Amino acid sequence: MADSVNTWLPWKDPQSFLGGLPERVRTTYYAGGELDQDPDQVEFYVPSYMGSSRVVEVIAEMPNLKVVQTQTAGFENVLPYLPDGVTLCNARGVHDASTAELAVALILASYRRIPTAVANQQQGVWPADPGIDDSLADRTVLILGYGSIGEALERRLAGFECDIIRVARRARDGVAPITELPALLPRADVVVLLTPATEETKGLVDAEFLGRMKDGALLVNVARGVVVNTGDLVAELGKGRIRAALDVTDPEPLPAGHPLWSAPNVLVNPHRGGASTAFPPRVARLVRAQLERYVTGEPLINVVAGPPR
Repeated sequence: MADSVNTWLPWKDPQSFLGGLPERVRTTYYAGGELDQDPDQVEFYVPSYMGSSRVVEVIAEMPNLKVVQTQTAGFENVLPYLPDGVTLCNARGVHDASTAELAVALILASYRRIPTAVANQQQGVWPADPGIDDSLADRTVLILGYGSIGEALERRLAGFECDIIRVARRARDGVAPITELPALLPRADVVVLLTPATEETKGLVDAEFLGRMKDGALLVNVARGVVVNTGDLVAELGKGRIRAALDVTDPEPLPAGHPLWSAPNVLVNPHRGGASTAFPPRVARLVRAQLERYVTGEPLINVVAGPPR
């Protein structure tokens, strides 16, 4: 390995952000846009978080690239640009706290009708008969795509006196395989989507899936918008039979006038699942650890594509 490792990082002061840099690491700031530095010698690249498409397209201009470390758990947007022989690592674990917190918030906001309360406050209206809210207590929550974020979500739901159904692609202790999903959906009061975006999960939540959900059930999507067939969801919401709380949509950003904005019983949040104060310190720890591993020859963690290093 060369005397120094050339890296492109999306922080103007990586020394401060990461709490120090390993010896032999040279850094260049890049967060998208036109290139003012030569990408030829870049070995280790961290694309900016939620940046433009340019931050992944530039990978094709890095002939000596060895590692791409994302700041997201999802990595499907990088795969089309990943050359052979380049290792791709995701940010598994970094967004667990933020995303799990938001999932709980979306459930409670929907159940306790917080959007209605906000609208009433803005209009200065105190309802004569506020009605009775739903409670999370005594409900069943199905977590689809049960991994590290699902575990974090379950820990946060532990005090709410609700039951948990865990579903993942494959069966393991306490977790049902996705093949059992059709039989499990009718039991759930809340379905939380945490699946990655893959060819298998694209459009997974379609008319048949939604039709199996019980009357009054709540669909919470904190995964990726493409996991849900938006047209089928709009149609089902129009019947007034189920509810939805969405951190992600397809298309995204959701354009003005899209029917999902005005669909009944839906709460739309503009993709903020990972954007909290919990994110920076966790991604800093991960990137610094990965750089340490790379320069010392230790195996990298969170490898999702390409050769292990």
